Amino acid sequence: MASSALSNLMLAIHEKKTSSVDLYRPLRNYITFTYSEREAQLLEDDLETLNQLRSDVERVPDPSPSARRDLLISYYKALCLVETRFPISPEKHHVNAVSFLWHDTFKQKQKATQQNIHLEKAAVLFNLAATYSQIGLGHDRTTVDGRRQASHAFIGAAGAFAYLRDNESTKASIGQSSTTVDVSVECVGMLERLMLAQAQECVFENTIAKGSTPGVCAKIARQVGIYYEEALAALIAPPLKDHFEKGWISHVQLKAALFYSEACYRYGMELHEKEEIAEEIARLRSGSSRLAEAKKSSRGAPAQLIEAMNKLEASISCNLDRAVKENDRVYLMRVPSPASLSPLPTFSMVKPMNMTEILDASKEKMFAILVPDSSAKALSRYTEMVDDVIRTQAERLQQASELTRVRLKEMDLPDSILAVDGHSTLPADLREDVEAVQISGGPASLEAELQQLRDLKRVNQELLVHTEELLQKEATEDTQFRSQFGTRWTRPQSSTLTKNLQDRLNRFAANLKQAGESDVKIERSVRENSALMSILDRRPIESAIPSLAKPMMSLDATEDAIVGTLKQSLRQLENLGAQRAGLEDMLKEMKRKDDILPKLMTITGSYEDMFRKEISKYDHICEDISQNIEVQEQLLRQIQAQNEEFSTVFNLEDYKASREKCYNQIQAAISKYREIKENVNEGLKFYVTLQDAITNVKQQCSDFVMTRSIQCREMIEDVQRQMSGLSFQDRRNSGPYPSVHQPTATSSPPPQETHNPSHPHPQAPYYRPPEQVSRPGYSMPPYGPPPPYQAPHGQAPHGQAPHGQAPQPYPPQAPQQQQPPYPSWQQGSYYDPQAQQPRPPYSAPNPYLHPPQPQPPHQGGGYYRH
Repeated sequence: MASSALSNLMLAIHEKKTSSVDLYRPLRNYITFTYSEREAQLLEDDLETLNQLRSDVERVPDPSPSARRDLLISYYKALCLVETRFPISPEKHHVNAVSFLWHDTFKQKQKATQQNIHLEKAAVLFNLAATYSQIGLGHDRTTVDGRRQASHAFIGAAGAFAYLRDNESTKASIGQSSTTVDVSVECVGMLERLMLAQAQECVFENTIAKGSTPGVCAKIARQVGIYYEEALAALIAPPLKDHFEKGWISHVQLKAALFYSEACYRYGMELHEKEEIAEEIARLRSGSSRLAEAKKSSRGAPAQLIEAMNKLEASISCNLDRAVKENDRVYLMRVPSPASLSPLPTFSMVKPMNMTEILDASKEKMFAILVPDSSAKALSRYTEMVDDVIRTQAERLQQASELTRVRLKEMDLPDSILAVDGHSTLPADLREDVEAVQISGGPASLEAELQQLRDLKRVNQELLVHTEELLQKEATEDTQFRSQFGTRWTRPQSSTLTKNLQDRLNRFAANLKQAGESDVKIERSVRENSALMSILDRRPIESAIPSLAKPMMSLDATEDAIVGTLKQSLRQLENLGAQRAGLEDMLKEMKRKDDILPKLMTITGSYEDMFRKEISKYDHICEDISQNIEVQEQLLRQIQAQNEEFSTVFNLEDYKASREKCYNQIQAAISKYREIKENVNEGLKFYVTLQDAITNVKQQCSDFVMTRSIQCREMIEDVQRQMSGLSFQDRRNSGPYPSVHQPTATSSPPPQETHNPSHPHPQAPYYRPPEQVSRPGYSMPPYGPPPPYQAPHGQAPHGQAPHGQAPQPYPPQAPQQQQPPYPSWQQGSYYDPQAQQPRPPYSAPNPYLHPPQPQPPHQGGGYYRH
C-alpha cells in the first residue's frame, strides 16, 4: 500500500461554537458579597485576565493551532480555579447571573445552555481535543518526521477526549435539562478511538517506510483496524447513529476494512516465507472478502480511499493466486475455513496522552487569596492525617532508641568493651561532679586556702591588739591627769565610758580563739584525708578506673575475635540509630514541603480519594522505619549472645566489682572534699566579716580617743586658768566643758603616723603631741592622742590652723572606712552562731557621752561544721 494514497485520508474535529459571556461583573459582585470589597479590589487583575481569556475563546481568532491550544489550556486551568471558589448555579447566594451556551459541533443547530461550569469545562476540553486533531492533520505526513509529529498530536487529541470522558462529560449532563451529544460519554469515547486509530496509522506508515518485517507491519496494521472498528461500533449505535453524517460512518467503515485486509496481506507474506501456504491462502481470502463487502457500502467515500482499496485488493489477489498454485502443485495442504482461524496478532504503539499534568492548575496563582471554607476544612483534615502519621512513626523511632539504650545498659555495653582498650568511662553524673571539683582547684588547692585562713586570722588578731592599745593608752593618760589634778579633774573615768567597747573586744577575742580551734580541725581533716582525696587530682579521672585485662591463660586464643565481633555488632547498631535519626528528619522535611492547598483548590472529586493518594507519599518512609526496627531487634539478640560469651571469657563480674569499688572511692573523695571546702569557705567568710566588725569598733575607739583628747586639752586650760586666778567672761556661758574657738599658741601639728608593718593597710594614727610650755608652779604631763584622722595635704588636724587659717568646725568629718585585707570578700555582719552583734551607731553625733547598753556576752563557738 502506497503511503501517498492515504496521505490525506484522515479526519480533524471542528471546535464548538459559543456566545459571549461576561464573567467579570458577576464574579466581582460575589467576591464583594461573600468576602469584602478589599478582596474584590485585590483580585481586579485576575478577574480581568479571566474575562479576557473567555473573550479570546469566544472569538476563535486565527492564530497558529499551537497558540490556540495554549489558550484553551490556560482557560481550562482558570476554570478549575473558578470552580472551587465561585459556585455557579441558579441558587440565590451563588453566582446566578452567568449562563453558558454552546453549540453541537456536528449539528450546529443543537445547543445547550446551563448555569453550570461543567458544561463550560467540557466544551473547552472538547475544543482542546479538536485543536490537537487539527495540529495533527496539519503536519506533512509524507515524511517520517511529519508522521511522527502527527501521531503525537493525535495522541494528544485522544488524551483530551479521554480526560473529557472521565472528568466532565457525566457532570455536564447530570441534573441538567439540556446538553449536546458531542460532549456525551459515548461521543467523546468514539472520538478518542478515532484519534488513536489515526495515530497508530501514522506509526504504521513509518513502519512501512522503514522496511520493517511483514510480521511487525501486520501487527501494527491490525491494531489500526481494531481502533477503527471500535469507533465504528460507537458510530452505528445510539445516540450517535443518527447524529453523524453518512460520510463519517463510511470513512470509518472503509478504514476498518482496509486495515484488516492490510494486516491479512502483510501476515500472508510472513506465512509464505514460513511455507505455511494453507493458512496464507485462508488469510488472503479473508482479507479479500472483507474488502469486497466494504466496497458495497462505499457510496460517497473519497476517491483516494476507493483507489487505495482497489490497489490492496489487486495485491491480495496476486498473492492469493500464487499461493493457490503452489499449494496445488507442491504442498497439497488443506485450506482451513476463515472462521476457524485464530485472531490476527496485534501490537499497539500508541495510547492516550496523560493530560493530568498538562491541565494541573495547582501551581496557578489566580484567585490565590480566596480560600473557601470547605477547602480550609479539607486542608485541616489532611494536616491532621499527616500529623498522626508523623507522630506515630516518631514514637516508634523513640521507643526503638530507648529500647536500645536500656538493653545495652543491662549488658554493660559499650563500657565493658571500652575498658578492654583502656578507655574506661565514668557515669555521667559522677563525671560531672569530678569536673566541678577539678574546676574549683581540687584537693591541691586546699593548702593555699588554709594559708588564707592563717593570714586572715593574723590580720584580725593584730587589728584587735591595736584597738585595745588605743583604749589602754587613753585610759593610762586619763589616770595620770586625774592623779595630778585631783578633784579638779572632773571628767568621767575612761573605764566607765569604754566598758561596752571593751566587752565587744573581749567577745571578738573569744571568737578568734574558737575560730583558731576550728582551723586546727580543718587542717587535721585535710591531712587525714589527703590520700583519699588525691584520686580527684588524677587527670583524666578515667585513668583511676581499672582496665579490663585479657585472661592470663587461654586455650584457643579467641579473645580478640570475640571482642572484634562484638565491636562490629555495636557499630552496626550505632548505624541503625543514625539511620533512624535521618528517617525522622525526612518525615519532618516531607511534611514541611507538603502543601496540598493548591491541589485542594482545583480538585472537584472526592477529598478522601485525594487524601489517600497524597498520604501514600509517606508509605516508603514508614516501611523503612519498620525495616529498621526489625533489623535492630535481630541485632540486639545477636549482641546479647555475643556479650554472654565475652563476659565468660573476660571474667566480667570481677571487673565490675573492682570498678564499682573505684566509683565508690571517687564518690567518697568528692563528699569529703566538699565538706572540707565548705568549712574553709565558712572560715574565710567568718574572718572577713569579723575583720569588718573589728574595724568598725576600732573606728569607734579612735573617735572616742579623739573626743577625749579634745576634752583633755580644754580641761587642762580650764584648770590652769582656775589655778592662775584668771577669769573670763565666756567661762560663764560655755558649760562645764567649754569649746575651744582658738587654738593655743603653743599647739603644733602632730607628727605623722608610723605604719604598722604587720598590717596590710594603713591604720588610723595615734600619737603623743609635744609638751606645752609649762607655766610656773605646774607640771604638765602629756595628754591623750588626737583623733585618728589623716589630715589632707597642707591642712592641720582639728584644733590647729595651718599658718593663719581659721580652725575647722567641730565635730570633724567622719573618716573613710579602712580597706579590709581581702577586699574581694563580700562584707557583712561578722559570724556569730548564737547572737548577731549590732552595728555601731555611726550616725550619733557623740556616742560616747551616751554609751549604748551593754550586750549579752557572746556564747557562740567556732565556725567548723562537722
